[in-house]
Amino acid sequence: MFYLILVTILWAFSFSLIGEYLLFLDKYFLVFIRVFLSFLLFLPFMQFWGISLIFRVQLMFIGSVQIGVMYLFLYHSYNFLTVPEILLFTIFTPFYVTLIYDILSCRFHFLYLVGVGLAILGAFIMRYGNIGGEFWAGFWLVQMANLCFALGQSVYKFVLKCNKDVVQWRVFGYFHLGALIIVAPAFWLLGDFEKIYPSLFQCVILAWLGLVASGIGYFLWNKGATTVDAGTLGIMNNALIPAGLIVNILIWNRVENYLTFTIGTTIILCSLIVHAKLAGKE
Repeated sequence: MFYLILVTILWAFSFSLIGEYLLFLDKYFLVFIRVFLSFLLFLPFMQFWGISLIFRVQLMFIGSVQIGVMYLFLYHSYNFLTVPEILLFTIFTPFYVTLIYDILSCRFHFLYLVGVGLAILGAFIMRYGNIGGEFWAGFWLVQMANLCFALGQSVYKFVLKCNKDVVQWRVFGYFHLGALIIVAPAFWLLGDFEKIYPSLFQCVILAWLGLVASGIGYFLWNKGATTVDAGTLGIMNNALIPAGLIVNILIWNRVENYLTFTIGTTIILCSLIVHAKLAGKE
């Protein structure tokens, strides 16, 4: 749980940094640089011997989906949605996480959905009544990003459960390599090369997003995913919503409905308690 909480704090800044400072750069370029820096971070530590080819391919597939394809959907959603709206539309991720992991495990934890449902309710209350008019394209882009993110972390949790002796930081480079295989050709074929010249300040933001938020962040998040049950993992996906909104309020002075924000946050915290009580009954 500690890893998930730490990464939630790290990622709380990512949505706003992208929305405030990087919107005018090419989206494919942003995704490529972020993934490339993440791969470089883990490249010196990659283990090339003593692990099976199948396991490497599994990690590469997970990375290609969880951050490769996911980033392509997510970054393009900024063309249609505001940062708070993107945060709102991530409320469905816990359902995807819980259901996908249950499918992989050939079982169904009905009681998990009680806590997850509360978390979704809390997140929805925060932004209810404050959604822009033209948002359906952005909505579906975010849902595809949510599905990719949920699939990646669920499969990672399942695969690592079958490879408990693996030193995760030694093999996580394959995760980012898989993502790079997706985003590099996408940038080369579809990128706008007239919009790939960031300022020095934007370079600093890209370095932070690539090395810290993506590199360290995804490693700690996926490692944390292997230490909790699927229900808790699903709920923690929604903890990013109040964290991201807090950043918008405190740093960028975005006006929010403090009443709904407080109620929604309280419900999400209660969902963790409810889940802890119910999980032991299954």
